[in-house]
Amino acid sequence: MVLLPTLDEVEGIAEVVPRIPMDQLNDLGWEVEALVIDGGSDDGTIEVAASLGCSTIRQHGKGKGAAMRHGFSLFLEGTYDSLVMLDADGTYHPEEIPTFLKGLQTADVVVGDRLKGAMDPDAMTRTNYFGNHLLTWCAVALYGVPMNDLCSGYWAFSRRSISLLKLNSMRFEIEAEMYTACTLEQLEMAHVPIRYSRRLGEAKLGSVKDGWNILRKLMVRRIFRAPPQSSLGQGNLNID
Repeated sequence: MVLLPTLDEVEGIAEVVPRIPMDQLNDLGWEVEALVIDGGSDDGTIEVAASLGCSTIRQHGKGKGAAMRHGFSLFLEGTYDSLVMLDADGTYHPEEIPTFLKGLQTADVVVGDRLKGAMDPDAMTRTNYFGNHLLTWCAVALYGVPMNDLCSGYWAFSRRSISLLKLNSMRFEIEAEMYTACTLEQLEMAHVPIRYSRRLGEAKLGSVKDGWNILRKLMVRRIFRAPPQSSLGQGNLNID
């Protein structure tokens, strides 16, 4: 499954979905479903995604974290072997999906590394670049497990790894919580350098507020192994 969270990303979804390397993935033995989890777009995102062959669903709750957890729940309800998630705003390159799936042959989770990869000019503001480095350093200092790019939105998971994650994030702190959950479950994580490009459409991530929420999530999960209102597997998706 390729999971794409969206909120008013009509321009991005029209660019990203056709670039998913379906033929290459089929040749490698993968049957691929692209699933769009939408947070209430009113710009035609859902309609464009459906016209491109994606399965589409309106998410429960609000925010990227709620979207990801809803997608994880649907993944576990199916018979899928692996899940690749990436933002649908054009910043990430779906042509790299085979690299992520190859990484799952030796790891439970694969994370795309923008900070050591190829970053296009103006793809990330200086504030966000510095903040990503700082938050990544804090994460490693708190948990002692290597992480190259804490806020990356490009991940791949085995079925087993998703079944073990305990999550309750609602917004952009979801990636930080996925890292904490992986470390607490002692999942093997691999990192692959990726290309990162300037987004299409309007940015939704706020620098200071969302950065603080990410840091707070790291500290809270360091104290509490399982977040409130979560349990193993599909139970981690109490998002109403």
